[in-house]
Amino acid sequence: MTRETESGLPVEPVYRPGQPADFDPAAQLGEPGEYPYTRGIYPAMYTARPWTMRQYSGFSTAEESNRRYHQLIEAGSTGLSVAFDLPTQMGYDSDALAARGEVGKVGVAIDSIDDMRSLLRGIPLDSVSVSMTINAPAAVLLLLYQLAADEQGIGSDRLNGTIQNDILKEYIARGTYIYPPQPSLRLVADTFAYCQAEIPRWNTISISGYHMAEAGATAVQEIAFTLANAREYVRAAIASGLPVDEFGPRLSFFFVARTTLLEEVAKFRAARRMWARIMRDEFGAANPRSLMLRFHTQTAGVQLTAQQPEVNMARVTVQALAAVLGGTQSLHTNSYDEAIALPTEKAARLALRTQQVLAYETDLTSTVDPFAGSYAVESMTDDIEEAAGELLARVADLGGAVAAIERGFQKAEIERSAYRIARQIDAGERVIVGVNRFTHSGDEAYQPLRLDPAIEQQQCERLAKLRADRDGAEFTRRIDDLRRAAGEAPNLLYPLREALRARATVGEVCDALRDVWGVYKPPDAY
Repeated sequence: MTRETESGLPVEPVYRPGQPADFDPAAQLGEPGEYPYTRGIYPAMYTARPWTMRQYSGFSTAEESNRRYHQLIEAGSTGLSVAFDLPTQMGYDSDALAARGEVGKVGVAIDSIDDMRSLLRGIPLDSVSVSMTINAPAAVLLLLYQLAADEQGIGSDRLNGTIQNDILKEYIARGTYIYPPQPSLRLVADTFAYCQAEIPRWNTISISGYHMAEAGATAVQEIAFTLANAREYVRAAIASGLPVDEFGPRLSFFFVARTTLLEEVAKFRAARRMWARIMRDEFGAANPRSLMLRFHTQTAGVQLTAQQPEVNMARVTVQALAAVLGGTQSLHTNSYDEAIALPTEKAARLALRTQQVLAYETDLTSTVDPFAGSYAVESMTDDIEEAAGELLARVADLGGAVAAIERGFQKAEIERSAYRIARQIDAGERVIVGVNRFTHSGDEAYQPLRLDPAIEQQQCERLAKLRADRDGAEFTRRIDDLRRAAGEAPNLLYPLREALRARATVGEVCDALRDVWGVYKPPDAY
């Protein structure tokens, strides 16, 4: 297909330097879809098809979230991403004491197979890619998803999606961990092996820099600490007996896109190049797909403001533009009202429309890697790669990501960056429109989405009914099998799946593993 500008001039699918002397660094970039993938992991990129528009949603009950998912699909979303409430993320049932006041607040409450069944009702799981933002209990939610799909008659070999499953960044920046690092890494490796055998199209991990960036990490820290964690996961999988080229193609990443557009584009390009070299040179990966850094991007929630929330539409557009120019594989655009409350239906639809305008009304999809050869971007890419490489070396000198986590290294580095940025904002050196400059006293009142406070009681009642109706003897037997397996060597996902099939709840299976593995306490908690 020949592409033209509105003036009728031709647009090349890929641009290259006319002469080596024109811009020497560009001559070393390679081709799109070829090692070291600086210019993108696919030869055609968006000229063949746009990125996946994967909108992140989940709140209240499974039924209410299911309604929102159908609205997003009808509005043109090509992928879904599930947000879970804090009790689910921490492996607690809705009737647990620790869950009180948090049920359904920042995501959907999923306690059992019954909830997962309701969440996915009517969603074509064999054609819609679903991502689940869940970490410590990632294996549990994946298995519930698989069981629900099986009930719909959809074979596991047809399921396509991602679980975040990135436990190491929880110890660094986010805090929704349950178990200590070593058993957590075992669960990650077991998930890799299980999916290789049972759900071959599933992306087994989304190694995340997003949450570290939201905690205050710079672009350099974001990719350095993310790649350090990725190294640790690869080592754990290899140590468990998995060949690198069996699981390498299913690794994926998750980054933030901020308003600093040029640096963000350079960050994505540098990250691709660094990962290709790590996988090839350090781990001996030979499959080209093992070398490709495939990543999802979300616009920066931390940069949204409650003041003049409509300005967030401009921020999100710039951030989305950075992600697309940087070559993301999928993208979530935040709603403009998320600094105030869960997004309203109108705001969520507008966020999706922002992506659709970029994909279908601009010329961004006309050519691959439009910033290649930019003096500024190429120089910044090299600078970020060098600085991130130095930080990666510091983590390695400490013994790797887990050893550095146990010493609090990454957390301390990010906190220093966050403090520096906060000081700059307070001093007015870093402008935040509508906050420390260009303020407006006459902002219109905004009506946020309100959740029904009865949700928690409803979930508790559903749990009570589930426990009364299930086969108690079968439940007990399966939970005992899970505890026994946790203290031994077999792949945990098989006994875990059978416990969930016997209608064990998320909290009950996580408690069984807590009984064996204990819980993690960070160094500064003692």
